[in-house]
Amino acid sequence: MNAAATFDRSPVATSIDALIRQRPAGESIQISAPRVRVATAGGHQSSFKGRGIEFDESRLYQPGDDLRTIDWRVTARTGEPHTKVFREERNRPVIAWVDLRNSMMFATRGVYKAVIAAEATAIVAWSAVAHGDRLGGLVFSESSHHELRPRQGRRSALHLFQLICDGWPQAHSRGETTTQTNTALQRLMRVARPGSLIFLASDFRNFDADSERQLKRLAVHSDLLLMHVYDPIEAELPPPGRYRIQSGGQTIAIETGDKAARDRYHEQFASRQAQLTRLQQLPGVAVVDCRTDEDPRLVLGKRFRKL
Repeated sequence: MNAAATFDRSPVATSIDALIRQRPAGESIQISAPRVRVATAGGHQSSFKGRGIEFDESRLYQPGDDLRTIDWRVTARTGEPHTKVFREERNRPVIAWVDLRNSMMFATRGVYKAVIAAEATAIVAWSAVAHGDRLGGLVFSESSHHELRPRQGRRSALHLFQLICDGWPQAHSRGETTTQTNTALQRLMRVARPGSLIFLASDFRNFDADSERQLKRLAVHSDLLLMHVYDPIEAELPPPGRYRIQSGGQTIAIETGDKAARDRYHEQFASRQAQLTRLQQLPGVAVVDCRTDEDPRLVLGKRFRKL
């Protein structure tokens, strides 16, 4: 199926109706932590880390257990390694971190990166509502920051969608730096409680070493799902020539004939990919790529089938 053919919405903006229409896609999946699994009562396996979840008991350590769940007191008392067992918290906090910076208002194919981020967030939100989780969010751009504390129910999803639409930039501004992202990450660290599932939808442009450190700190106590949204032209420039593209309501002319410039451009994208690959090596961190000409319903549906 051609994913681009499924698009039936504005390529440059979103709406509450468009986000509500993602409900069936959200209810058809269950977002889970990718690798870290902690034993729960009854011998079943939890998809959650266990940090901040209700403690149940301690048992002998088994190969494959998360080292961070070792019960050091029982281990010291018995002389044998024990691990903590946690009971699943069914209404865990799910927090969406939505990037609406200038760089997200761009696409040469499909729809703006911000549209992909908004719709993917809606899918995750509806999944959280369907599974009884508490939903919160942070929506930010160069000029605004909106925050929603985690709550249960359909209203929390609708409130988040309203924040996304209200935070949509009306004009393309200049002066994009890492300040906005690092400030938004700092606020995220204050909101996210241990055991949260944090969904970050961004192109991750201008993420510096401090941004990476903050994500690593979040990953200690929470599960992170990073959706890397990018336009195909960001991965590889078109053949040498002069092109006019639309970005944030502006027309920009680009030259792609200079080999040195093409190499620098490719290195920038490769560096961002390497940064995300490093983060994905951490326990409980997953990265999902989604191009602007792909349908986030298909991308997330393929990755997170119903458990």
